[in-house]
Amino acid sequence: MTTDVDAAPPSSPPKKEKEDSFLSLFLKNLWSANTVTVTVLSIFLALVIGAVLIVVSDSAVLAKFSYFTSRPSDALTASWDLVSQAYADLFKGSIFDPEAFAAWIDGTGTWQAALNPISETLTYATPLVFTGLSVAIAFRGGLFNIGGQGQAVIGCVLGGVAGFAFDLPPGLHLIVALLFGLIGGALWGFLPGLLKGRTGAHEVITTIMLNYVATLFLGWLILQKGVQDPDRTDAISKAIRSSAELPALPSPLRVHLGIVLAVLVTAGVAWLINRSSFGFELRAVGANPPAARTAGMSVARTYTLLMVVAGGLAGLGGAVQVLGTADKLTAQVAGNIGFDGLLVALLGRNKPWGTLLAAILYGALRAGGNLMQVDVGISLELVTVLQALIVIFIAAPALVKTIFHLRAARAARLGASLAKGW
Repeated sequence: MTTDVDAAPPSSPPKKEKEDSFLSLFLKNLWSANTVTVTVLSIFLALVIGAVLIVVSDSAVLAKFSYFTSRPSDALTASWDLVSQAYADLFKGSIFDPEAFAAWIDGTGTWQAALNPISETLTYATPLVFTGLSVAIAFRGGLFNIGGQGQAVIGCVLGGVAGFAFDLPPGLHLIVALLFGLIGGALWGFLPGLLKGRTGAHEVITTIMLNYVATLFLGWLILQKGVQDPDRTDAISKAIRSSAELPALPSPLRVHLGIVLAVLVTAGVAWLINRSSFGFELRAVGANPPAARTAGMSVARTYTLLMVVAGGLAGLGGAVQVLGTADKLTAQVAGNIGFDGLLVALLGRNKPWGTLLAAILYGALRAGGNLMQVDVGISLELVTVLQALIVIFIAAPALVKTIFHLRAARAARLGASLAKGW
């Protein structure tokens, strides 16, 4: 006896999921909350708010808003002219001035004037690369190095003293002066690293205190006999010997060999973090110190070496500042390169190449801000406000995501690589 059983249709093999092309992946992730998109939109938001501040700070433009309801075109046109001129000057002073370039091409101008904007940008950016890398590498190891300013000051001191006190052949003298700056910063980073590793003293407290010590030491040193310029009565040192100066690239522009050194050091730090055994240790300690200790790693040793490396980078930045730009030791020779390095590292997401790009962006804002101040009369402090706004928005990606309704970053291929940062 047979029963009728419905024959089941043969199962077809599962279809292979079609792989997305690079272009489709790019378009899908273009409006997602990945690092690149958030960074670009953060800069855009900062520029928009900066435009509002520019308008508010100009009394002549504000006067036109008093009769906005009767003639709105006057206020809107004046606002647009002011903001567009300010941001045009920001671009011309930092990247490229079309008029200067055209004058160079037709022979009525010089190549120095055409290349001066990018030269100024790179000059301001160079020391920030080193101090930014100093903060970034420490952060990857779980430490917050607030002492980049003090380490850079000590780098300026030792690099500058070596620059005018030694009589060495060109080339060798420059290398020795740079090494002195690096060693000075490393020693200034060794102290908080040792205290952190041996006693658990918080690196934020110790590095802040050492910042004050370094600044006061610099102010005392430049007034001492043998260091102070004998022809001056104010607090200024002897001039750096020409054999120890970083050569300009190209002369007579201000940009110097330090920018090339900054790129090389960035590549070295990227290799150190991602490819070396020490980089694996510092990342492991930064992620989970107890687990790293259980795995046999010496957390105290890693903290100490990490701060030595971070201090050496900041000290090298200080040496580059005095040997390439400042030419003499003064009380303000280091400026705020250590503190600005904190913002550069945050803007670069504590990634080496991201830090380099962030330093160039900060250099561009500084260089363009100078022209904006002279041409339009806008205060240079507004550029500092723009820098702060950029960092605020980047530090709060959820805010940017909400404002622009960004999708969550995809975790596959292109989306994953973008979400991880630079």
